[in-house]
Amino acid sequence: MLSLLNNVVYHTTQLIQVIIFIAGCYFFGISIFGWVKRKDTDSKNYAPKKKFALIIAAHNEEKVIAHVIESLFKQNYPKDLYDVFVIADNCTDNTAQIAADHGALVYKRTNNELRGKGHALEWMFSKIFSMQEKYDAISVFDADNLVTSNYLLEMNAKLCQGHKVVQGYIDSKNPYDSWITCSYSIAFWLSNRIFQLPRYNLGLSCSLCGTGFCVDVDILKQIGWGATCLTEDLEFTMKLALSDLKVAWAHNAVVYDEKPLTLKQSWNQRIRWMQGHADCASRFLGPLFKKAFKDSDLTSFDNAIYLFQPIRFIFIGLITIMMWIQTIFPQSPFFSLKYVFPVGVWYIFGTLQFFYGPIVILIEKKFFPKVLVAFIIYPLYCLTWMPITIQGFLRKNNKDWMHTHHSREISINDLEKA
Repeated sequence: MLSLLNNVVYHTTQLIQVIIFIAGCYFFGISIFGWVKRKDTDSKNYAPKKKFALIIAAHNEEKVIAHVIESLFKQNYPKDLYDVFVIADNCTDNTAQIAADHGALVYKRTNNELRGKGHALEWMFSKIFSMQEKYDAISVFDADNLVTSNYLLEMNAKLCQGHKVVQGYIDSKNPYDSWITCSYSIAFWLSNRIFQLPRYNLGLSCSLCGTGFCVDVDILKQIGWGATCLTEDLEFTMKLALSDLKVAWAHNAVVYDEKPLTLKQSWNQRIRWMQGHADCASRFLGPLFKKAFKDSDLTSFDNAIYLFQPIRFIFIGLITIMMWIQTIFPQSPFFSLKYVFPVGVWYIFGTLQFFYGPIVILIEKKFFPKVLVAFIIYPLYCLTWMPITIQGFLRKNNKDWMHTHHSREISINDLEKA
């Protein structure tokens, strides 16, 4: 029996190593194209033309709602070419009143059955469509965001260039509050440079991040929103891919996002992300692979590989733990981990992983002493993804939406002075 177990573990770990290596080479190969920025025409060369509906989805956000509205009204863009809307979604605090006092057009929504941001946006989009005032595009934000003053100029330029869906650069407004916020910030900085930007440079589709994105109104009417799962951004990204539509990237349209302060908050948020990811994978993985091979569609293939990404996290975590166990107990009777590739290959692989992140952060001009210290702890944050991913996949049928508490009161002026 023990021999059979050893045999199963041996062949399984061999297969896992091959998958990790191939997937790692794929993502690393693509990331190289993020080392340079695509030479787009400067946004200043495009006169303000597009009219925007800026929508903030808010649920009990009285502590932060004022700051995001203020940042939107400070846009370097004609005031008659955009309106700010706030969805006061099932609010029981003063969010609606504070938003109205700061000049936003407030729409109160009460629905305890269809809860969550995706449903709130679906509801608000239908109202925008039926308004007498007509908009060219809709941009979505979270209540805890702060938006840089050139955001609409950048989005206007992308839309004038012919792009229909555009994602902005998601930065962190509180990177140094705790080791969790710093780890989150590192993850987003890396994603912006080695995931989003290279895909835009290669003509693939970027991924929507839930906030700081812009959608052409006609496209939204044409294909519908319909993204109401726990990760509505991922769902809509996959829906776009199946409709032959790509998400463009606006590297200079920066939106600052509040990161969770504690491991518990982070854990709950990421479980929700993984629940939604698993839900999307179960529904979109097959159709995306089918479209990829039937139509020779690289964008669909890349999106399908992205949906597989959490499984890779589990595999990496599993192999890492097994390597630690084997190092501590080299004569373990339960398994013997054998390397598929020469040890030197894995050393090179690991060294690249270790140094690649800091180099990317240096290029992004985010490399400060606190970030250097955070990189020492960052692998621990990465390892937490393994149990979170497993838990999220096991609970993928649980559609209960959980609100992430926001309390960091920072204005756009505070960030611009820093």
